Amino acid sequence: MRLEIERKFLVRDESWRNAVTATERLRDGLIFHATTAKLRVRVSDTRATLAFKGPKSGIVRHEFEYPIPREHAEILLAEHCGDRLLVKTRHTVPHGRHVWSVDVYEGILSGIVLAEVELASATEPFAVPDWAGEDVTGLEAYKKATLLHSALGRTGKSPAPCPLRRAARAARGSLRATIQSAIA
Repeated sequence: MRLEIERKFLVRDESWRNAVTATERLRDGLIFHATTAKLRVRVSDTRATLAFKGPKSGIVRHEFEYPIPREHAEILLAEHCGDRLLVKTRHTVPHGRHVWSVDVYEGILSGIVLAEVELASATEPFAVPDWAGEDVTGLEAYKKATLLHSALGRTGKSPAPCPLRRAARAARGSLRATIQSAIA
């Protein structure tokens, strides 16, 4: 069982760039998102993954991430994510005893820069770099789904309905009809 324990910060300036040790371009597609869970497909230069993230308890949640064939990931992005696609460049920045990820978003979220640090426990102490600004961990406004929905609203678009949610509604309707006809 894997736990994701992370803190998220705004980025105050560009001084973090001097300490970057690795850079990776990522495309994240939100296949499914609800208040309690999400399913994400991610494609990078070197790999593709599918991740399920459960509900948070404070800053802790279950995360299960699995490698998948790149062609499967591309199909998921194209056919099941619609407008729920985020493109970012992730920079790895060591600071103190931790490794930070600085995500610089492109496209619809261009201009947004967020930093995250993963921890071993919710109470683990860590050094906050000078370039890190406000701690936005847990704030609804800085969750990826909220940022995406807000950005799409500014463009006059609304997010395309989630295909899996639409299929689940159809299945529930079909099941309801079957049960009603069985008890009639």
